[in-house]
Amino acid sequence: MLRQWPQLLAALWWGGLTALSFVAVPLAFAHFGSPALAGPYAARLFQLQSWFSLFAALGLLLWARAQDRQAPAAGRLALLLLPWLLLAALAALLQEFGVAQRIVNARSSGGDLRFWHGAGTMLVLLQWIGALRVFTRLASRP
Repeated sequence: MLRQWPQLLAALWWGGLTALSFVAVPLAFAHFGSPALAGPYAARLFQLQSWFSLFAALGLLLWARAQDRQAPAAGRLALLLLPWLLLAALAALLQEFGVAQRIVNARSSGGDLRFWHGAGTMLVLLQWIGALRVFTRLASRP
């Protein structure tokens, strides 16, 4: 089990994004009934997920680099995972520090809520795709 922690982390990462994005947040909006109430709750969930994405990507990248140093002839695992890990980490950073607060403040400040919500959705989707690709690559390793 200890040897399989990267696959487990990737599965939890992708599964968490899936559960949060496609189940928890839509249920929050349905349950609270008001976007003014559900919005801050969803924002907090996405904030936690952004940090988890960032730390999962960093941890998996460091692990992959260590694997490449131990067995360089076995293939370049870090190079296979690097684009997907960077994509997901960059999307998480942009979501957390570039878009999230604009979504929360858009309604009260007269900002373009539709635009910022679309940007946030795309960033979550990029994290989801990155985590999925990392998970499938790790799951298919011998």
